[in-house]
Amino acid sequence: MSEAADLLEQWRHHLAIGQRRSPHTVRAYVATAARLLTRWDAPDWQQVAALTTRDLRGQLAARRAESLSNASAARELSALKVFVTYAREQAGADAGSEPRLRGPRIKKGLPRPVTPDEAANLAAVVAESAAEDWIGKRDVAVLLLMYGAGLRIAESLSLKAEDLPLSETLMVTGKGNKQRLVPLLPVVREAVAAYAVACPWPLERGQPLFRGAKGGPLGQGMVQKAMARARKALGLPDTATPHALRHSFATHLLGAGADLRTLQELLGHASLGSTQIYTKVDAAALLDAYRGAHPRERD
Repeated sequence: MSEAADLLEQWRHHLAIGQRRSPHTVRAYVATAARLLTRWDAPDWQQVAALTTRDLRGQLAARRAESLSNASAARELSALKVFVTYAREQAGADAGSEPRLRGPRIKKGLPRPVTPDEAANLAAVVAESAAEDWIGKRDVAVLLLMYGAGLRIAESLSLKAEDLPLSETLMVTGKGNKQRLVPLLPVVREAVAAYAVACPWPLERGQPLFRGAKGGPLGQGMVQKAMARARKALGLPDTATPHALRHSFATHLLGAGADLRTLQELLGHASLGSTQIYTKVDAAALLDAYRGAHPRERD
């Protein structure tokens, strides 16, 4: 294994095992680190730690030349900063002298939730269009964990067989290895139980709860494909993704009177700022309702 490959493997292990980042984040951060090592020929942590703000600005400029959007460039810069910070820790460098670089400004778009009826219809179509009955039950259970309990897709798929039978609450391990207690509605528990009964693979301790068609761990891509087929059948926009179900969970709770602190805990957000965006979503929904109902808006 080359020196650069060894660094990348250490970095991947740190992200996946040490920080329990999602598979998508691990892939993206490792790819960003690989591009940096290739451009600057930095084969050890000391050389990576020695990279300056100017070096990182050059790396980002090279990526922007590849027509990277502001949002993608901001994510790339974030990954670069985290990687260089980790390199400095490994090299024993002074923590107060890390490179400082601002990313491009990006306008945060509002999450687009689905309505309760749309969520129910999506689950029904997912069940009906599955290749096998147990697969339909599986996909419905995963979708309900996101819509009914606010889990991220990675959190849903990380559940183990020993989590069965589900009780009225579930301890979920989210981003940054942060744990939170999530209440489970009866409909969610029933959907997971129905899948567990129908699943043809033995659900043994230490094994993933949700299985793919061949018995391996269920991947996020399969859930996303099932959702894509369902939303196309229903004529819903591309924004009706699995993650939109989590947005819907938050938006509907807020609309029903939940306070932001409670919502923050249920979603597993590290800061209240991440949760506050849902106040704008709720205001947007209220405005849409006003526009649809007010006589002047209909004229």
